[in-house]
Amino acid sequence: MMDLKTYGYVEIDAIPDGLLAGRVTELRRERFTVITERGEVTAVLKGLFYHSAESRADFPCVGDFVLLQYNESGDSLIVKVLPRHSKFSRADFSGHVASYVKTVLEQVVATNFDYIFILTSLNRDFNITRIMRYLTQARQSGGQPIIILTKADLVGDYNLPLAEVTQSIPDVPVHVISSHTSQGIKELDLYLRPGKTVVFLGMSGVGKSSLLNALMEQDVMKVESIREEDSRGRHTTTHRQLFMLPSGAMVIDTPGMRELGLFDADEGIRASFTDVEEWFPQCRFTDCRHQAEPGCAVLAALDGGLLSLERWEYYIAQQHENKYVQDKTNYLIDKRARNKSIAMSSKQTRKNGGWKK
Repeated sequence: MMDLKTYGYVEIDAIPDGLLAGRVTELRRERFTVITERGEVTAVLKGLFYHSAESRADFPCVGDFVLLQYNESGDSLIVKVLPRHSKFSRADFSGHVASYVKTVLEQVVATNFDYIFILTSLNRDFNITRIMRYLTQARQSGGQPIIILTKADLVGDYNLPLAEVTQSIPDVPVHVISSHTSQGIKELDLYLRPGKTVVFLGMSGVGKSSLLNALMEQDVMKVESIREEDSRGRHTTTHRQLFMLPSGAMVIDTPGMRELGLFDADEGIRASFTDVEEWFPQCRFTDCRHQAEPGCAVLAALDGGLLSLERWEYYIAQQHENKYVQDKTNYLIDKRARNKSIAMSSKQTRKNGGWKK
């Protein structure tokens, strides 16, 4: 029998008779791989799950703890997702350009992790703005963000980008590593402790698969070379999967994201831009828009050099995107509520004797 606690499971309530607890370690299309005390099983969603889930975000994701009906001779059936203590989501535009999308959905990338490794390479693809976007969403998730600057062996001097990160984001740990030379790898042992879960996030080609191979002490993921013309890598990870490291820690590896859309990021923006929002209470008017109002503390701070224009523009850009996504999300929520109300009304009418002419 396997002890599920080694996979981070903490039993909160008694498990109902006939059900078995497990953790989702892999998802391919609609088929799940789940680790349980009876070993690894394949599972699918029980039919009732499709009707009870309010949105796609309620469906199981890699990292989730679930209850299932065990079947030793076929697919087990997942009947419930247990409460999540952390969740990283992104905005899903369903392949549409933002200006044409009607509704924005929540895509849950990973759940129940302790740390988020935000990976970015030190080559020509280094982008501080992208790191800050990941950081905002990470601060929304419930996990602790850690910035990992990869491919140190490919650059002659990484002090400039390292200084840019530490100055722009002074309150988040930053590690410089090379998976090929093992530079900085031992420093990550601080987070990779037994029972802890780390999720890898970043664009394609930043070195997620190489780092995973180094931590696993074997090649478990295929690694492709980067393109010479733009220093970007090719897709190697095609699906999400949870790996158990020799240290007893777990890693959730995720496919590279071309673009990270902020989702429900109010709390993350506040946490990322405390240096900006601390000026708001000092404005003369409580409804100050910080544009041309007299007595605006933000404008005064910008003029006096106490707040950098770059930080203010980062803040405004993330606020605008977050509001846009919220508006599109609220449209879908309101539509579901109206449909539910209509359905309930129709049900009550039938119960009271049917439709009247």
